[in-house]
Order: sequence, then structure tokens, then C-alpha cells
Amino acid sequence: MQLRKVTAASAAVLALALTATACGSDDKDDSSGSGGGKKITIGIKIDQPGIGLKTPDGKFTGFDVDVATYVAKELGYDAKDINFKETKSQDRETSIERGDVKFIAASYSINDERLQKVDFAGPYLLAHQDILVRADDTSIKSPQDLNNKKLCSVTGSTSAQNVHDKLAPKAQLQEYGGYSECLTGLENKAVDALTTDDSILAGYASQDANKGKFKLAGFKMTNENYGIGLKKGDADLKKKINDALTKMVSDGSWDKAVKANFGPAGYKNERAPKIGNVVK
Repeated sequence: MQLRKVTAASAAVLALALTATACGSDDKDDSSGSGGGKKITIGIKIDQPGIGLKTPDGKFTGFDVDVATYVAKELGYDAKDINFKETKSQDRETSIERGDVKFIAASYSINDERLQKVDFAGPYLLAHQDILVRADDTSIKSPQDLNNKKLCSVTGSTSAQNVHDKLAPKAQLQEYGGYSECLTGLENKAVDALTTDDSILAGYASQDANKGKFKLAGFKMTNENYGIGLKKGDADLKKKINDALTKMVSDGSWDKAVKANFGPAGYKNERAPKIGNVVK
């Protein structure tokens, strides 16, 4: 009899545990992409002003953040239901494949190599490799003028090497640990120019501390089609995100986000790209 009582009590505890687990499942990411009060995890950058930045008070700002938030809303998620997760460049494909994130909006250029592993919605922004110089510098009017100049980029980036190999073979390459260090070097005249995507450069130049100090050269040395990365083969989610991006452009929200995040740098952005039109 005693054994029967213990077994019954154990069954009751197990039933309560299963019930609690079922109730808690609403906090997990919704795999259907249709909202319904559940949470969604979105991969972003958290260290690129104007693109994706986590501020000291824990908030997230930037063009990619605005795009991701708009798309999530169209999928049925309120802003409070979004979990933004830092996704470093080298981890993006793995994060998607493992299901760590529902999708990624993180200055993620569409290219053939990445398309072997993930799918892309978009593109939602056409960026270009460019250079940033001091606002009073009139000596660099073309990429060839970078010959004998000190050109800065971050360690691990191929941007400066591309300029050296294809446009200015006498450019003196300087590698720093981060873009902020390059900006300090540029301001102090330790380097003459900084190169990466123009959208990223515009984000840094638009920061309050940098306003009026730097300018974009507008060289448009490459085409970078930013897309939203998602799991390969998820055609339903891809269509929903593309529909959301199309609506964001048509209702004026896209233009508003561009001006808010890049405007102070005088960023002459391209018009919103047509969905599926990847410019080579």
C-alpha cells in the first residue's frame, strides 16, 4: 500500500512538470514564422554604428535593426518579442544552419559561396566599397590617388587588399583591430583613408562624436547586395520576408530608416533595390 502511494505521488509530480514544460514552450522561437505571441531570435551586428549597434543602455539601433524589426512585425511579432543576437561575420552561416536564429540582418552581402549554404531574402540595400577621408582632405579624388597614401582597414578584412591589388598598388596598407581605431588614426593623420562598405563608413561618420570630421569619397568600387539570410529551402519564410521588404519600401519606412541612420554623413544611397535583383 505504501508503495502504491509513493507511485501515485510521483506520477502527480511528473504530470505537473510536463504541464509546466508545455506552458513554457511559448517562450521559444516560433518555427512557423507566423508570430502568435511567441519569441523570435534575429541575428544582427552589435558593433557597427548605423547598421547594428548595442548601446550602453542595452538598446539596439541601426538600419539593419530597423529592417529586422519591420520584418518581424509583418511576421506577427511585437518589438518586445524580438531577441536580438550578436552574429559575427564568421558565424552567420553556422548560426542559421543550427537554428540559433530565425534569420540574419547583419550587413550580409549575397554571394555565390554563401548561397551554397543559406538562402537570402532581398536584397534590401545596395552598398559599395568606398573610402572615408578627413572632411578637409581634397587630395584623394579617385582610387588611384591612394597610391603612396596610408590606407586603413580592420584585421581580417580584404577591403584594403582589394584596393591595393586592383586600383592603387602603391597604397600603404595599415591593419588595425577595429574601425574605431582606424577612425582615431584618420582623425590624428596617422592614416589617410579608411575603406569598407559605404554604409558602414556612413554609420561611423554619422555618430555624434564624428559629425563634420569625415566624408565619403563616393568611389563605389564594388557592389554589395545586403540580404536577409535564412535557412536553405525555407521558401515560405523567404516569401514572407520579401513581401515585408516590399511593403517597407512602398510605405516609405525604408527611406525613413536610411535617413535616420545614415543621413548625417551625407550618404548618397542607391534607391531601394528590387527584390531578387542582385547587382554584380
